[in-house]
Order: sequence, then C-alpha cells, then structure tokens
Amino acid sequence: MGLNVVEKILADHVVEGTPGSGAEIGIRIDQTLTQDATGTMAYLQFEAMGFDRVKNELALSYVDHNTVQIGPENADDHRYLQSVAARYGVVFSKPGNGICHQLHLERFAAPGRTLLGADSHTPTAGGMGMLAVGAGGIDVAAAMGGGACYMADPQVVKIELTGSLKPWVSAKDVVLKVLEMFSTTGNVGSVFEYGGKGIKSLDVPQRATIANMGAECGVTSSIFPSDAQTKKFLEAQGRGEQWCEIVADADAQYVKTVKIDLSGLEPLAAAPHSPGNVVTVASLAGMKVDQVLIGSCTNSSYRDLKTVCKILTGRKVHQDVELGIAAGSRQVMLMLDREKYVGVLLEAGARLLENACGFCIGNSLSPATDAVSLRTSNRNFEGRSGTLSARVYIVSPEIAALAAVHGRIIDPSMIQDLEYPKTRLPLSFEIDDSMFVRPPEDGKAVQVVRGPSIMPPPVGEPLPPVVAGPVAITVGDKITTDDIMPAGQRLKYRSNIGQYAEFVFERIDPDFAKRAATTRDSGHHNIIVAGESYGQGSSREHAAICPMYLGVKAVIAKSIERIHMANLVNFGILPLILVKKGDYENLMAGDEIEIPKASEALMGGGKREITVFNKTRQKEIRTSVDVSDRQAAILIAGGLLNHTRQAGK
Repeated sequence: MGLNVVEKILADHVVEGTPGSGAEIGIRIDQTLTQDATGTMAYLQFEAMGFDRVKNELALSYVDHNTVQIGPENADDHRYLQSVAARYGVVFSKPGNGICHQLHLERFAAPGRTLLGADSHTPTAGGMGMLAVGAGGIDVAAAMGGGACYMADPQVVKIELTGSLKPWVSAKDVVLKVLEMFSTTGNVGSVFEYGGKGIKSLDVPQRATIANMGAECGVTSSIFPSDAQTKKFLEAQGRGEQWCEIVADADAQYVKTVKIDLSGLEPLAAAPHSPGNVVTVASLAGMKVDQVLIGSCTNSSYRDLKTVCKILTGRKVHQDVELGIAAGSRQVMLMLDREKYVGVLLEAGARLLENACGFCIGNSLSPATDAVSLRTSNRNFEGRSGTLSARVYIVSPEIAALAAVHGRIIDPSMIQDLEYPKTRLPLSFEIDDSMFVRPPEDGKAVQVVRGPSIMPPPVGEPLPPVVAGPVAITVGDKITTDDIMPAGQRLKYRSNIGQYAEFVFERIDPDFAKRAATTRDSGHHNIIVAGESYGQGSSREHAAICPMYLGVKAVIAKSIERIHMANLVNFGILPLILVKKGDYENLMAGDEIEIPKASEALMGGGKREITVFNKTRQKEIRTSVDVSDRQAAILIAGGLLNHTRQAGK
C-alpha cells in the first residue's frame, strides 16, 4: 500500500510511537519558529528547563506582532529576544523585517522537513511541502532543546482539487470553501492534504494562503506536495538546492477524500464573527465599506500585493474609505518598489503600514464604532479588531481592493468591462537577508538583557489528591483564546504573568481575575466550564498560563480545541470533556465542585473517565480525559516545566 505525503514525512521523523496505530506519536523537529507575542515566554521556559544551546537544526525568532511601542515593554522584550537568541544559537529577525510566516516561506521553509512554531498559523509552510505544526511556546522550547513534538497520530484527509480558478477567484476563496465544507469545529487530529490535477495551477504563495487558514478548521496541519511549482519558487528565492520531490503514491490511502472543482468557485467572504461564517460576495454586493485592510500572514505576498497594485493603478481610494496595506516582508516591498508600484499605492491614497501583523491582532487600526471593515486576514472574531461593535468581513485581496476604490462591496461578475489583473511570480526575487541576525558560534559570553517587566515563568503545583473549589465562570461555545486572554493593548504584558493575568476573561467578565485570585489565596481551586470548541484561535499559551496562575485546576467543556488542550496539559490544568453534553446545564457559576482521585484516574491506560461531584446541586457528572500516559505524567507533575525538571534529575 502506498504512502501519502504526510506519511512519507512522518516515516523519516517519527522517534516515538507507531504511525497508523492511532496512538500518540513523537516526531523529530527540524526547524522551530517563535514570534515576539509567544517567543519571550518560550525562551524564558527554555532557560528554565536548563538547556545550554538550541539542538534542532534551525531555530528562528521573529519580531512581528508587538512592533507598536507605547511604553518600554515591547522594546524590552525585543532586546531580550535578540540577546537570548545570540546566547543560545537562534537566528533573530529584527522588527520591520516582516511577518514570520511570510518570511519563513521565502527564506527557510523546505519540503520534506518538519517545523514547529509557537503560532497557530505555522502550517503556512505546508504550502512548501513541509509538515508544519502550531503549538504552545513551551512545546517549542522543549523541541529547541532536542525534544520530540507529540501529537495524535494524524487522520489524513485528502482535498482533491480539479479545474482551475476563474478570473476574480483566488486562493482565499478556495480555503473559504474548505471552511464552508468542514466548519471551524470537529476537525481535531486531522491533517488536510491537497492533491489532484488542480494543484498544478496553484503557485506556492497561493498554496500557502490555503494552508495558512486550515488552522481556522482546527486541523493539526495542511500540506501540499512538493512538485514543479515548489521547485520554481525555491529557485526564484535562490534556494533551488533545497528542493526535493514529495508526492503521494498513486495508491495512497486517506481516511476521507473530498473534491473541489476550482472552476466552479466564486468569490467568497467570511461574515461576522467567524471565519466559518462563509457567504458569497454576490450576496454582499452594494454593502457600504468604511475600512479596507490588506495584509497579514495570509495575504501579504508579492503575488497578492502586486495584484492589488494593478487594480489600484490609475484609480483613487474612495473618499469614505480608509485603506491600509501591510506587506508581509521587506522582500515584498523591495520588489514592489523596484517595479514602481509603491508610488501607485501612494498615489491611490493608501496608507502604507509596517511589515508586521499589526491590525490582524488588534493592536492598531481599530475600525470606527459600528464600522464595516474588509480584511484579508484569517480571523474576524468579535472584538478582535479592537472595536467590539465593528463588523469585520474576511475577503480576498482582489475583492478588498475593488471595495476600497468603489466604497462598497463589488461583485466583479456584474461589471463586464472589469479586466482581471493576472500576476505571475518573477524568475528571481530580491534577496536581502541583512535583517536576520545570525548567532555567534559560541554564545556563552553573551549577556542576556532582561527589562524590568520580564519575569520568570510561573511554575504550577502538582495535581492534588482532590481538586475542589467553585465554578469560577461558565462560558458558551466557540470561546477563543482572545476571549480568554485578550491581545491588542494588553499583549504588551505577556512577559509578566502576574500583571497579564489581571485581564483573564476581561471582555466576558471583568471581575473574573479578582474573584479567581481570592479563591486561589483561600487555598481552593478554580474550575472553568465551557461549551463546544473551547480555546479555538491563536496558539497563545497565556490562555492557559494565566488561568493556572489564578488557581484554575480544571476546565470542564463539551469539547476543547487541539492546541489549547495541549496548553492546558502543559500547565497542569485538567482538560475534562463532558460524557453527556447535557450535563453542561448542571454546572453553574458559583457551584462548589469536587474532583476526587483525579491522580489515580490519570494513572490508568487509554481514555479515562473522571467523576466530577457538584456539591451544590448534589449531582455526579461523568467526564473523560483523553491524554497519553506522557501527558498524564505532566498533569500529575503540575505541568511540563516541572515534568522536564524532574526528568533531568
């Protein structure tokens, strides 16, 4: 029986477990990636684990999230990140160089290799035929120290593409169609592998867009084969020697195969407030637009922005629209400048933004009250933009550019004389790696610089014989890590957990942190109760660290998303799933909960059941915890940091 692309890469990288067994496997990680919102804590954890040097073949530290510097916190983090990179052997990407996923695709991603990144959109590199997985920062820290990346043996779903895209239909529409088909829930443990004759017409930047937003479905990763298109892109980046062919065998097996005819797609959009709320652009035609923002790790490539420039050539931004454009890298800007397109953007009336995440994470360009904002980013969760009342729509760069000119959403099929601007990749890209700072051969003499806001990572308490305390909060379905741990203006506190924890669940319950701290200080535990798909969105492990700091010892939910589930385990928080979803109604805020003999239950094999007793309502509630023996040991130890230290003794 033949192998698919995922199986071929796993065959070269599995170091623990057996692929195909359905059990947890551990894979060797070739490359690691962090960004500044997650990286500071990851490197603090790396130091706390006692490692002396990075052991995987390539580690990258990017600064792209918190480049707005109001107060010293972000600048202090950047200084720490550059010095700790030099000390331990990490390549450092300076602020302004670009967005981690776009930069990594351009300069470092390689087919057949593995990448673990402290960012949920790390699978962008899957567009290069790389098995790229997003994770919490502490998992990346362990991988930098030479540890394996652990995951459920993936269920590989084939998405077979046929045909080719029509004018005004783009890669963004392909992945929005995938989201419409699979939704944002129910895909944990899966990998999307793209194949079929239709992929031949998609270049690497288009593939990367599709792989990037697979994260919104909750899959472990998305991947394309490495073929002639991959080779062409690597050669244009001056890295042709890194190419190797990786394609699925003709008789490769998949758990499921779905087909998408590219020729039959039309322009799509994700309406407020979820990437899975997919509608046609035609259904939105005529809607007045207040703001258009083009960029983010999903659509900020040379291909995307050159297409936008061609649409804007000779045109002006509508007087009622604010247009902002953020290129994904300096390379993209250098290429556009060389071809005289930067002047086109300025003449059209666009605001040129920094090569950074910026508006996508809500740290700049928040829309006006009740405004309609069209964005090419990957998430439109309520309030993520920084304006709770704003209506954010996710669209392709082409649809965004048309709206910027006309002041309203345009269905391009209704304008007969509208010519679609075709864009081809160049034979060679402008290469300037001067903003990558390479570490010295021996970094032992480097002094790590720590600003006053950079605090040591907190360490959890071992799992007690009995977990007991109140339900500190009850939340509904699809609670994101942004809901748990707000980003935007609060993200600058990420290096000081004591301070950052003051904002846990701030948007949902402003009194949560104070109430939880009081319970913690009284010697009791806090329990969180949630609905479906708890912890979706960003890989931000602070959504587990800060609750741990406030004494949260268990989350009881209908379902929990993959990365957040792993983060809860890594910080010693029991991830309990309701056996009967109707029992959600039997757990109310303020109820006194007792979870006896949790440690004993965790010591059993396979999927375990743990009984939760609601003392207030005198009800027994059945829950399950689906963790490996390794994860059970981490929970009992009180988190991965404790577990790693114990293993090192």
